[in-house]
Amino acid sequence: MSIAYRRLDERDLDSFMGLRIRQLREEGATEDIDLRPALLDYYTRHMKDGSSVAWLAVDDGGGIVGTSGMSFVEKPPYFGCPSGRMGLLSSMYTDSRYRRRGIAKELLRKVVDEARAYGCGAVQITLPTWA
Repeated sequence: MSIAYRRLDERDLDSFMGLRIRQLREEGATEDIDLRPALLDYYTRHMKDGSSVAWLAVDDGGGIVGTSGMSFVEKPPYFGCPSGRMGLLSSMYTDSRYRRRGIAKELLRKVVDEARAYGCGAVQITLPTWA
């Protein structure tokens, strides 16, 4: 089985949001709200203005089996990051049936490359609040 990689676009949002919610549940989230409207609003706005990017790993059948995301923010410059531009890594997830195959490593490489291209001087990893 081969894996292809592509950037998230609007046609993928429904499947992507389902995987994102599954990820949050696996990480221990127990909130019982419909997160889809907020996710749709976020990704639609931020994909359009370029302040967020996500990459997908897709199997032979076209199903999304892994994701990675990067949001771009600007903070006051500091010596370690004189541009003030930072990437916030999130949405790193690989379906359990596809783990240990290098998918997450490739997805991470793709979003870090995006952060470099955006001019980020640093990347931060976000952790769930319940971690």
